[in-house]
Parts: sequence; structure tokens; C-alpha cells
Amino acid sequence: MLDRTQPDENQSAGEITSDGVPEQFAEDKPQGFRPLNWLKRAGQFFFALSFSSLTRRIVSLNLAGLVALVASILYLSQFRAGLIDARAQSLLVQAEIIAGAIAASATVQTNAITIDPDRLLDLKPGETYGGSDEYSPLDFPINPERVAPVLRTLISPTKTRARIYDPNGSLLLDSRNLENVLRLDLPPPAEKPGFVERGMVAVRTWLNRGDLPLYRELGPENGNGYAEVGDALQGQKRSMVRVNARGEVIVSVAVPVLRSRAIHGALMLSTQGDDIDQMVTAERLAILKVGGVAAAVMIMLSLLLASTIAGPVRRLADSAERVRRRIKARIEIPDFTRRRDEIGHLSGALRDMTSALYSRIEAIEMFAADVAHELKNPLTSLRSAVETLPLARNENSRARLLEVIEHDVKRLDRLISDISDASRLDAELQRQDAIPVDLRRLLTTLVSVANETKLGHDVAVETRFEGRSPTDTFAVSGHDSRLGQVVSNLLSNAQSFSEPGSKVRLTCRRARSEIEIVVDDDGPGIRDDALERIFERFYTDRPHQGFGQNSGLGLSISKQIIDAHGGRIWAENRAGPPDEEGVPTVAGARFVVRLPAL
Repeated sequence: MLDRTQPDENQSAGEITSDGVPEQFAEDKPQGFRPLNWLKRAGQFFFALSFSSLTRRIVSLNLAGLVALVASILYLSQFRAGLIDARAQSLLVQAEIIAGAIAASATVQTNAITIDPDRLLDLKPGETYGGSDEYSPLDFPINPERVAPVLRTLISPTKTRARIYDPNGSLLLDSRNLENVLRLDLPPPAEKPGFVERGMVAVRTWLNRGDLPLYRELGPENGNGYAEVGDALQGQKRSMVRVNARGEVIVSVAVPVLRSRAIHGALMLSTQGDDIDQMVTAERLAILKVGGVAAAVMIMLSLLLASTIAGPVRRLADSAERVRRRIKARIEIPDFTRRRDEIGHLSGALRDMTSALYSRIEAIEMFAADVAHELKNPLTSLRSAVETLPLARNENSRARLLEVIEHDVKRLDRLISDISDASRLDAELQRQDAIPVDLRRLLTTLVSVANETKLGHDVAVETRFEGRSPTDTFAVSGHDSRLGQVVSNLLSNAQSFSEPGSKVRLTCRRARSEIEIVVDDDGPGIRDDALERIFERFYTDRPHQGFGQNSGLGLSISKQIIDAHGGRIWAENRAGPPDEEGVPTVAGARFVVRLPAL
């Protein structure tokens, strides 16, 4: 008695769950196992997809397009150019305000009045005293001591660098040297940047440089080396954008310091460090985040797309491999024809090809069995006759045995010739290209040959072409020699069953999109149970002839040729007048061939 607490040794694989637990105990598992099982299956699915070359190509190409798009956006982003322009405009406005403050507070002694008594005595009526000439507004220099507090007050909140140059281009004051001012100095030259930092600097320089000039620190006496300072000392405002050695964008503007339309110097404001780059970097990080989300979505969609392509293709390939290894066992190719795409077409083609392959294999096996059976009969008879020949007591017995031997040898020769013709028929039809065949000309020639030779039968053949006009063409696509073989076989077969002096009638007509060839005889007709069997290999039904006179391959080869041309062939009996008892009679046999017309 089988113990129900133990699984049966013959338990099928379908009764074992994917995690190794028998099906009857699956309900007793903890509920936590099911999510784990689902995750396990999902992991196996994505693991299998990741090792598919087609999946890798789909994901790689989609990601390559996305990466190229994101890189182009980062490189060609207009945010950086707009930010630089806005920053330059802001610095120009700021510089004009600071230059005006400097001109108002640093070029005039607002808390002291100097009076020359001698000049007071020389004043004429209506004149005013304007002070000593040495204090003319045109000669007032910028006083760094008075500028420093103003500059500290105005520059500190802006996180910019301010430099004041005298009319000769010499540096008077630099905001970096003021106390309590934010300083963003470069790292000491003694510290060499690491490999990663050098790489980041190189990438940032490549992204930011473009056609921008390189920023260099000039000496205190070389203020005119800055183009914007030189223009400011000529009374013009100008802004410049440069890139320093660390790949950071430096925006600088210079405006003249004017007092009573006189230029007392130039004020240069410039951004410090990477304040612009920080904003650009933040914008690029936002782009990268969006790109990362898009990449994740694209990877998922690519995997789903690959699963609809790589999975079915893998199943089709595995099935084709199983077909190759297991020829005798019929393997079904997965059916994806409902997809209505290339995979569906491929599945349908493989299924049709596999079905044709199995049909061909079965036909070959049946053909080999039939050949063995048909060859065995004359060989057995031949062997018996040869073994009996030495035992013959008189010449009559020996002569009859020799006749049997000769008959069997001829039969073997005929069988081998027909078998050889049937076996190479498919190969010939596959190698040769189909050409247009004029059936009117072909049938006329074959009928002429049949009437001249008559093949041992005193039976004439007459032909008739039925068309709308005598000039109608009856053309098909195929192989003229093989079609001629079919018609010759049908005519010879009809002549062999006809009575001497009778006629065989061949009619060719057009039936819609097909050409129909009909061969009628006045013979005994075909038995009802043999109408389909007569096209089988080695089948023959000739009661009026001796055994072994025909191989039984003629009609089988004819059907094979017509099938290869995409046509049909069948046999039927022609109805004759009823007899005395009212039973319909058979007037003869009829073979009908239909081929697609050109």
C-alpha cells in the first residue's frame, strides 16, 4: 500500500513546484515564499535576458542614443550662455554704481576747504572763489585710503573681485587685499592635483573652453594687458569672458571712473572661483538626473522589447535544434503567427518548413519501404528460378525457367530505372528554373509523336484546343520536359487500355486562371476503389496484362510533377448510356490536369 505521506516515485515533473516543494504541500508553505518565488523567477528572467546578445545590442543602441542626446544637451546648452550674458550685464550695472561712488567720495576732500587770501583780494565783482588750482577736479587722484571703505561696503555682499587702476594702468587697489572680504584663492602651487582631479579639470576645461580665451593674472603694472581695462581707460565700457587654468569661467567688466567728464582711472569687476560653474553644474546635474530616469525607463522598455524578440527567437532556435537532433520524433515549432510581425512570419515559415521536412522524411521512408518490397518480389522469383534451374530434368523446364529469369531481370531493370527517375525528380525540379511553356506547341508535338509510334497499340490520338479565338495562347510556367513526360505517360496509359482501332482524345482549354488538359479513352474505365490508389507508388491494376509488366510508378511520378508545378491531377470515369436494366455504364476513363496559367 502506497504511503500517502511520501511522494510517489513516479510522480511527474509537473507535480513539483519550481522551488522543489511537492504540489500537495504547496498550500502549506508560508505566504512569504510566494513573493520570494516571484522575485526568483523575475531574476532568472532578467538574467537570461542579460546574456542574450540581441538584448545587449538593443539596450546598448538605445542607451547610446540617449547618451548622445544628453551629451549634446550638456555641450550645447544655452543656459550657460544666457547665464554668462546676464552675469556680464549685472556686473556692468554694479561697476557703474561703484565707479560713481568712488568718483564722488574718493576724488574730492569733502571735509576741508582751502582758501588763498591773496586770490580773495584779486576777485572782481561777480566772480566766485573756486579754490586753489592744485585741487582742480581734473587733477584730483583716486585716494586708496578713502576708496577702501567704500569698496569693502559695496563689494563684500556681491562675492566679486574689484580692482582699481589709475590712468596709467597701474593697480591702485585690489579687493582681495582688503580685510574681511570673502577670498576664493586657488590652492597653493605646492599641492599637485591628483589624477582624478586632473581628469575632472580636463573635462571641465573641454566643456567650458570652446573658443574662449585663457585667463591669466597680470602684474600690478600691467593693467592695460586686460583688454577691457584698456578700453575703460579710453572711456568705454567693456566685458570679457575667459576660462582659467582650472576650467572655471571668469566674467569681467571694466568701466571708467569719471569726475566732471575726466577719467581718473578704471574699475574692473570679475567673478571669483566657480560661482558661475556651480550654477551651470547644478543645471547639468538636473539634466543628468532626468537623463538617468530616462535611461532607467529606456532600459526597462528595451528589456521588454527584447523579451518579445529574443525570447521567441530563442524558443524557435531551441525547437529547430531539437528537430535537428530528433528526426524520428515529430517536434512542434512554437506558433507565433498571431503576432502579425516578422517573428510571426518566421514562426510560420519554420512550422511550414518543419512540416514539409517531416513529410519529406516520411515520404522517403515510405518510398524506401516500397522500393524494398517491390525489389524483393522479382529477386525472390529470380532466386527461386536460379536455384531450380540446375534441377530441371528436360529442356522445356529449363526454357521456362530461363523465361522467368529473363522476365524478372527486365522487371528489375524497369523498376530500377523508374525508381531512379522518381528519386532524382525533386532535385531536378529544384535546380532548374521555371520558364514559360507553350502548351499548344508542346501538346501538338507529343500527339504527333504518339500517332507516329503508337507504342505497339493501334490507337490514334486526336487533339483539340478550346479557346475564344484560334490565336489564344495556352502558356504555363514550368519545365517543358517534365510536363511532356506527364502528357506522354497519360497518352500511353490511355492507349494501353483502349481497344485497337479506337481513339484517345486530348483536349486543352482555359478554365478561368488555369489551363486544363483532359485525356479521354474508350477503355473499361477505373474501378471506384482505385480512383485514388492509382496515383500511389507501385500500384497497378491491369487485369488484361501479365503480372510485373508495369512498375506502377508512372502515374505517381506524374502526380509528383504536377504537384511541383502547383497544379492538380485526378482521374474519373466518363458516364455512358444506361444498360437495359437502367444502370449507368462507364464509357471510358478520363484524366484531368490543371495548371496555373500565365
